[in-house]
Amino acid sequence: METAKQAFNYVAETVQGAASGASKETNKEIAKNDNVNVSTRLSAAKDAVGDKIDESTHNGKAEAHKQLAENN
Repeated sequence: METAKQAFNYVAETVQGAASGASKETNKEIAKNDNVNVSTRLSAAKDAVGDKIDESTHNGKAEAHKQLAENN
């Protein structure tokens, strides 16, 4: 049962990491766009940094759940 729980958590964290990665890339593109006003670009840059942190956190948790699932 514990293995199934860890496998589920692995998938959930992987999906959340991928979503954060996609959001990060979108925000990076907005931040680079010269046709967007400066305040929007700055906000997008800030959000991209937060998304990168979230992506790394979720990917780290996913790896931990994967290891736990493999060792149970």
